[in-house]
Amino acid sequence: MLVKDIMVTEVITVSPFAKVREALSLMKRHKVKCLVVDKANEHDAYGLITYSTIIKTIVAESGDIDLINVYDVCAKPAIAVGQDLAIKHVARLMTSYGFNRILVLDNNSLVGLITITDIIDTILDMVE
Repeated sequence: MLVKDIMVTEVITVSPFAKVREALSLMKRHKVKCLVVDKANEHDAYGLITYSTIIKTIVAESGDIDLINVYDVCAKPAIAVGQDLAIKHVARLMTSYGFNRILVLDNNSLVGLITITDIIDTILDMVE
């Protein structure tokens, strides 16, 4: 089984120049736990911003969601794999390094997102 077989293709993105409040609003509206941070230019890398990152910024660092830009707090560059990679390699990467989500790129363009939950759900479907 390949990444493209189970990845999510409808990925919500946010501008790196958006305020954290806007990112939270997008997460709430689309009922997602993370957003992909767009590249600032074609040679830039994608980033990821998650609820955990935002909580850390607000609570631990006393950040103001109306003043802080997404690029100030996102994880960048985000780890990415190709869509034709076998799931077993992605699972090993996630478990070895503690990643919960990984971007899926094709020729340096975003085509999807794969999460540890996607992999677990696929395994559970095989068991039933």
